[in-house]
Amino acid sequence: MQARDYATILVAVMTIIGGIAGSIRWMVKHYLMELKTNGGSSMRDSLDRLEVRVDDLFKLIAGK
Repeated sequence: MQARDYATILVAVMTIIGGIAGSIRWMVKHYLMELKTNGGSSMRDSLDRLEVRVDDLFKLIAGK
């Protein structure tokens, strides 16, 4: 094999690694966005609303 062949293989491997790293970065960024409050449509907002409802139910049950 010549140096050009090694360079071609190196570029191909680096491209694949860069694509995988970019995909992982994109997924982490979007999953973390779901954990921030944004006015009502994120998963975090839904969990906060459910938590308030459960607390209210516990108060009703404890009061009786």
